[in-house]
Amino acid sequence: MAQRYTLPNGLTVVFEEQHTARVAAFQVWVKAGSADERPDQAGLAHLHEHMLFKGTARRRPGEIARDVEAHGGEINAWTSFDQTVYHIVIASQFARMGLDILGDAIRASSFDADELAREIEVVCEEIKRSQDTPARRASRDLFSTAYQEHPYRLPVIGTAESVRGFSRDKVLEFYRRHYTPKNLVLAATGDFTEAELRQWVEEIFGGDWGRPYEGSVARPREPEVSRRRVLLRPDEVKEAYFNLAFLIPQADHPDVPALDVLAMLAGQGDASRLALEVKRKRSLVNDIHAYAYTPRDPGLFAASLTLPPAKLPQALEETVRVLTSLRTTPVPADELTTVQALIEAEAIYHRETVQGMARKMGHYQSALGELEAEARYYEAIARLTPERVREVAERYVRFDRAIVTGLLPQGTAFGAEQAEEILDRVSREAPTAPPERRAPKAASGKPALNVVRTTPASPGRIVEERLPSGARILVREERAVPLFAMRAVFPGGLRYETADNNGLTTLLGRCLTRGTPSHDAEEISHLIDDLAGSLNGQGGRNSVGLRGEFLTRHLQPAFRLFADCLLNPSFPEAEVARERALLLQDILTREDKPSGLAFDLFGRTLFRTHPYRLSTLGEQASVERLGPDELRAYHAAHMDPSQLTLAIVGDVKVDEVLALAHEAFGASRGRAAPPPAVHPESPPESPRTEKRTLARAQTHLVLGFHGVRIDDPRRHPLEVLSTLLSGQGGRLFVELRDKRSMAYSVSSFSIEGVDPGYFAVYMGTSPEKVEAALEGIRVELARVRDEPVPEAELSRAKQHLIGTHEIGLQRNGSRAALLALDACYGLGQENFLHYAERVAAVTAEDVRAVARQLIDFERAALAIVGP
Repeated sequence: MAQRYTLPNGLTVVFEEQHTARVAAFQVWVKAGSADERPDQAGLAHLHEHMLFKGTARRRPGEIARDVEAHGGEINAWTSFDQTVYHIVIASQFARMGLDILGDAIRASSFDADELAREIEVVCEEIKRSQDTPARRASRDLFSTAYQEHPYRLPVIGTAESVRGFSRDKVLEFYRRHYTPKNLVLAATGDFTEAELRQWVEEIFGGDWGRPYEGSVARPREPEVSRRRVLLRPDEVKEAYFNLAFLIPQADHPDVPALDVLAMLAGQGDASRLALEVKRKRSLVNDIHAYAYTPRDPGLFAASLTLPPAKLPQALEETVRVLTSLRTTPVPADELTTVQALIEAEAIYHRETVQGMARKMGHYQSALGELEAEARYYEAIARLTPERVREVAERYVRFDRAIVTGLLPQGTAFGAEQAEEILDRVSREAPTAPPERRAPKAASGKPALNVVRTTPASPGRIVEERLPSGARILVREERAVPLFAMRAVFPGGLRYETADNNGLTTLLGRCLTRGTPSHDAEEISHLIDDLAGSLNGQGGRNSVGLRGEFLTRHLQPAFRLFADCLLNPSFPEAEVARERALLLQDILTREDKPSGLAFDLFGRTLFRTHPYRLSTLGEQASVERLGPDELRAYHAAHMDPSQLTLAIVGDVKVDEVLALAHEAFGASRGRAAPPPAVHPESPPESPRTEKRTLARAQTHLVLGFHGVRIDDPRRHPLEVLSTLLSGQGGRLFVELRDKRSMAYSVSSFSIEGVDPGYFAVYMGTSPEKVEAALEGIRVELARVRDEPVPEAELSRAKQHLIGTHEIGLQRNGSRAALLALDACYGLGQENFLHYAERVAAVTAEDVRAVARQLIDFERAALAIVGP
């Protein structure tokens, strides 16, 4: 149970012991964000997020990240309007050290002038990156239109002009004003005792900091909105980014629980009204969702749409009709009950990781002033009635006071007058009955299994059974939280595709849950919500399958729904056409995501004949050729139970799972086809370079080489090599970002496959820095190839890999994915359990050997996307 206490200096500590995994999470919530800045401080809260890891009186620049990574931890931060949060997750044996690093950074950052100058350049690169992201630009327009006086109208990150104007004195002024114990909350969760934590906190955070708290900053109040506000403008985008929003109260207002429910009813999940009416039934949008944003001061209720510009008038009309029906007609009781259960289930899902628990505690204590606010929130959710939700919708969803913003592709014939006419006309229409929510049939007509345990199983032990069909079932019982995850995998994916059917795997994955002989797409969406879970098809480079996560109490119906979608997808013509249109739109809008475009270009440059050269999304011509027949043929040939690997991890009973598996997957259908012949491709015989010109603020670079297979013994040395270069303590980050301010984002990747994958470095940088950036990347790659790796650096990289592996394994879904994929690829059911020892065994000579074998600039591929 979460607990709270306060140090004599005013620091609030909230904590909960959690001994399921040998990890600990610490978060310091500073109750000051960008909304607490003066006009001459725009972006200063965010700059502190960068600077607090740049050295203290006890640690030189770079040492904080290196120390954390050397002990298998992760450290980072984020800034919002209301808070700045610094967080660390680390193996529990190093918990005190991790807390000391965090406390040292918060309490005694040095703000070195030279480091500040360099980090200002990094933030300016981050600003350019955000300028290249349409969703960020659309969000800025929404907030600058919704708020006229309040600081929420300004971007959290600031502007290049404001950030370049910061001096060390100005930074210190903000730091001393806000980074004081009474303005901080420390949230701690994990594998430690209360006595240990109290002692550590007193030693690290106790005493007088010499910075008395001056009280919170007075923020200007936003005047009440008395009229509609509209901002629609042309932009360099391939699809429209549209927002329809309304001002709502702040986080501690009693209407917030009803607003959260209203947002879920309106537009969260495939079974929500906007998703069903506007996206699925009428195919008017590529994506639509609703949310209730409730920060410290009044927030926003919004519906956000991305769509082809020609469909804007009709999409807006239907969106207004859905929202109007929520204002005028109480929701059916069963629909409200489902949403209430989903919100309550979220609290269980948050308990899977220590960082999720710490974040929840930090939020409630810092934003709402007390941990008890969480219990009151869920009690209020449970008390909601259909009429109460309708009253709240009527109170705030006021179309005469709507905020309408949008980025529209050049030449779009849609303006403010047309938007206002639609809002006036449709909101005044006679109320229509809400769409009937078809109660879903049970996931299977079969009776519940009554299983008596016969197989002894201890938590953590993997039980494997091969069914008569040939299907391989792996079960691992974990009792930490009442949840379970399922992951079904078949060999295939991009590797089985050709240029003629490229995109098939992605389309098939999206269509697996869009209808079976037992349930149509809408019923499946409702069933998933009724079971408080998630269910999604997946297509990767080497496999295709299905993943699901559910509450333990729904095991049998959830398993049967999972099996039905996996074995019996009917690929209805209308649903395939709808998903194909959405996929084609994703292909069209790739230019809005230039980093992804750079990796696609890199794949086509490095590989000329192998399927790995193809985009996972596909190409317009190939996707247009795909229909139900192609999906059914692939499913019959490559997704027979005889080819299945299924992993289930969580709070389940082995015997019950195996009984369900025999029932669903015990018999082969006898239609399995042999895998296609795929021939590995040799590395390039000479350097290859391709450039795609794109008018953006940043240039995106990918430089790389042929890599290794997933079963190659060089895989672990290559992962260590990549970690030496990546991460906040890695060479690329330190040399090119920290020392030379060339980029906000720079990292290396090792992508293995059934056939050799690639090893590559990515960077996003300013166009004028491209040549220097490439030279810097080549220098660091040559160093790691030609020079012995120091033992301390090698140890740091190995510990970081081992630690982050353990941190990632907290989730049932992560463990199920590793179990299923490892077994599918022939690596053995316990492969992931031996990861730490295999990484620990890597030597400096192993790293240098794999670097020499792979890093050959005469056989490199370079992709450049930008101006």
